[in-house]
Amino acid sequence: MVTKIILVVILLCSMIIPVGGFLLSKRKEGGFKAALACNVFFFFGTVLVADILMFSGNVQAAGEAAQAATVEGWRYLAAALSTGLSCIGAGIAVASAASAALGALSEDASIMGKALIFVALAESIALYGLLISFSILG
Repeated sequence: MVTKIILVVILLCSMIIPVGGFLLSKRKEGGFKAALACNVFFFFGTVLVADILMFSGNVQAAGEAAQAATVEGWRYLAAALSTGLSCIGAGIAVASAASAALGALSEDASIMGKALIFVALAESIALYGLLISFSILG
């Protein structure tokens, strides 16, 4: 508990001190380099202190429970990737399909049904990824 408090204090200081250095550097010429050096120093210093405080315990061998947790973690990771990547793909597809549909609708309003079908097909990619993630977890 004490190490977490120490890390939070160090993390807050590593954010506040470089910002203060940057604000003070606006008064001087060439102060940007000093503020950047201060920021890099405090960031890597925080990483080093966190590494020393958090990972200085004893190393224990992984048992069957840890291996089962690893398999469960891979399942969750696969489900998250299938949902996330399919949503990104659906967003890209909907962006291009919807803009083309709006352009076509501005010229001829009678093709609204066809335009909605193409936008819905692009939207269904996200639903397919969600179904795959449910099948991975189920």
